[in-house]
Formats: sequence, structure tokens, C-alpha cells
Amino acid sequence: MSSDQDHLKETDTEARFEFKKEERSSFQAEKGLTEETIRVISEDKGEPEWMLKRRLRALEQFQEMPMPTDWPGQPDLSEVDVNEIIPYIRPDVETRESVDDWTDLPDDIKDTFDKLGIPEAEKNALSGVGAQYESEVVYQNMQERWEEKGVVFCNMDEAVREHEDLVREHFMTKCVPPSDNKFAALHGAIWSGGSFVYVPEDTVVEMPVQAYFRMNSEGMGQFEHTLIIAEEGSEVHYIEGCSAPKYSAFNLHSGGVEVFVGDGAHVQYSTVQNWSKNTYNLNTKRALVEGDGRMEWISGSMGSKATMLYPSTVLKGRGASDNHITIAFAGEGQNIDTGAKVYHNAPNTKSTIESKSISKDGGRTNYRGLVHIADGASNSSTSVECDALMFDNESTSDTMPYMEINESTVDVAHEATVGKIGDEDVFYLQSRGLDDDDAKQMIVSGFIEPITEELPIEYAVELNRLVELEMEGSLG
Repeated sequence: MSSDQDHLKETDTEARFEFKKEERSSFQAEKGLTEETIRVISEDKGEPEWMLKRRLRALEQFQEMPMPTDWPGQPDLSEVDVNEIIPYIRPDVETRESVDDWTDLPDDIKDTFDKLGIPEAEKNALSGVGAQYESEVVYQNMQERWEEKGVVFCNMDEAVREHEDLVREHFMTKCVPPSDNKFAALHGAIWSGGSFVYVPEDTVVEMPVQAYFRMNSEGMGQFEHTLIIAEEGSEVHYIEGCSAPKYSAFNLHSGGVEVFVGDGAHVQYSTVQNWSKNTYNLNTKRALVEGDGRMEWISGSMGSKATMLYPSTVLKGRGASDNHITIAFAGEGQNIDTGAKVYHNAPNTKSTIESKSISKDGGRTNYRGLVHIADGASNSSTSVECDALMFDNESTSDTMPYMEINESTVDVAHEATVGKIGDEDVFYLQSRGLDDDDAKQMIVSGFIEPITEELPIEYAVELNRLVELEMEGSLG
């Protein structure tokens, strides 16, 4: 193992995520969701009229839609009351624009991201970095060699101003409209911050770009929007990290992700989310894939009180493909409901879904998925594999696959396994000198290895360490 990997493994991950800073802001909206709040947010950002109109329309749709309550086995959302959420907090920074020099950040914000390892990762392994604190991106930087090739990596507020035509065409129009679901509508009304990535035709960004989202204040909501446009023949890997300290009041994270994959393009979207156990994590993420483009989702989700996360892909072009890989971990008092949705809307399309879930101390994990193969999507294939591991008799794990197959000449496969950690496995490892905890951690590491090996080494090490801490009950 290299010295860099040794350093990452020895990092005090618990201390990195659990610290909190004194709350300071230069602007904070009132609690709740009203038309006046939307107008105040839009005015504070200096947005064009068309964006304000979209926000207000999304607000109307949110108010018209009922809260989802009738999904079998879904997490309890009765505590989620938007009237108790602070929807927008602008951090106390000297400029409204995100800085491109780490040393220009205020000391408390800089210290937050220093502890999370962001500047070190930027120096060693990334093409660009964005860092969001509360509701605003405070730092954004892209290596000059990629800017010279026409690659754009900036925060969404800047994109609305500087790349207005692209944003206006793609923002919550064809991929994730506010009408998709209640939380997509909520997001469309009060979104703030997030990342805009544009990769020109036939351009390959060889190193990942990363965005990190940190909630620091109690009782707030974070609603960042990520918009990725990969033109024909291009390639990019976008990595997202999220965290929040523990408070007594609940926090809400309801982000939105839209990915447009051109003919022959390849986009990989990786996320490691470590929210605290007072956070509800309710996101909407979707990709539209043209031609023989390729989309990959890699997700690690843990820490939150409840998560409902189902990245979806629409395969629009002949030969398009999609790959979903998910890890979910639920401990005491947690309900992690994750999965994937894939729509095969063209012939010769291909999808694979691999889900790994772990539950302990009465926690609940659930795979909830949908595969739809449309009439005319001949010679398409899909494979779904769901594996669940439980530590005790109090924990639960469910698999809820749903398949709509409207074409006869297709290849469909589904496999699911659910089981407890076997006493004989633990005994065998103990006989080789490991104690009970180390034996169980080794079993879990082997269980999730097929997924962690798909991540860059920094994130694979981090994800393994977070799983270890969840097993110890040290987070949240």
C-alpha cells in the first residue's frame, strides 16, 4: 500500500465528519416555503425572470402534490415539514462569487473543508473541485488545461448567468421536470448552488471532477442542483461527497441531478453520502442517454435517518447502456430505501443493476427498483442483482423489484440473496486470530468489495472506513 493510501486509511474519519462550526451567515431566509420566500431567494441571487417563473411554477406543483405515503414499506416521512426548514442560507463570505484560491476562503469555512480532505484531493487526483457550504458554492476551480479545451466546471448560479442558453434549455425541462414528484417540485422551487459541467464533443477529461456539499447549520435544507452535459464522444467522471454534523432538529437534503449523455459519450457519476442521523435524504437523479452513449452510477448511502434515492436512466438511443452500483448501510433508527430505475426506449440497449445492502441493530434497508422495456426495444438486455447482509434478528432487508417488459425479444435476469452473517464464518476468522468485531468487518469488506473496487482509491478507502464506523456505532 502506498504512503498516500496509508495516510487515507489512518485518517480520523469520525472526527472529520462529526465536527460543527458556529453558525454565521450574511443572509438567511425565513423558515417555510412561500411565494415571498422564493422571490427573496431569486432576488438575492440576481436571477433572470425566466428562472423566477420556473421557481414559482414548481412551487405551485409542490403545493398541489400530496406527500408520498402509499409506497409499500417506505420510510416514515411524517417528520418532514417544510414549514420548519430554513430553505436558504448564504454563508458569511466577502464576495458573492465563489473563489478560485483556497486561501481566500474565511478561516472557519476553509478549516471545514481542510478537515474533509478536499484541498489535498484536489492537488493529488482531481481535474477540478467545487465546494458548497450551506446553500452556496464557496470555492470552484478547474485546471487550466481543461478550460483551454472548452470544458466548463462552475457553480450553477454562475452557469445561469454565463451559460444562460444551455441552462435554460436543459434545466428541469426534459430530464427531471418539477412534475416528476413532490420533492422534485420542492427542489425546483428552492434549489441553490450545485455544479454545472459541460464537456465538448470528443473531449476526454482524464481526471475526475469533484463537488462536496456540507450542511453546517441546524434545521436547514440543502437543495443543490447538478447539471452535466457530455457532448458526442466525450467522457467525464463526476464525484460527489456530502456530509452534515448531528443536531437535535431534523435537516432535509433534496438535491437534483440531471445528466445528458450524447451519442458515444461516457459519464460516470459517483457519490459517497454520509449524512447524520437527523437528516432526511430525498433526491431526484436522472440521465438521458442518446445513441450508444454509456452512463454509470456508483452510490454509497449511509448515516441518514431516512433515505429515498433511486437514480434513473432513460436509454433513448440504439445501443445505449447503463450500469447502476449501490451500497446502503442502515443502523439503529435508520431506514435506507435505495434502488434504481432504467427505461429501455430503444433497441439493443443494455442495463445492469447491482445492489449491496447491510443492516444492523434494527436498521432497515430496501432495494426498490424499476426496469421498463418498451415495445420496440428489441434485443435489449437487463440484469438485476440484489444482495443483503443482516447482523441480527431485529434488522430487516427487503427487495422490491418491478419489471415492465413490453417486448418479447429481450434478455431479462434477476437474482436476490438475503442472509445473516454466519457464526461459522466469524468463528473461522477468530480461529485465525481476529476478534469478533474485526472478523465481522472483514466479512462486510469482502461483501462490498465488488463495488468499492469500482471507485477511485481515495473514495474506496473512505467508504470502507465509513462502513467500519457505522458498524461501531460511531457516526450520527
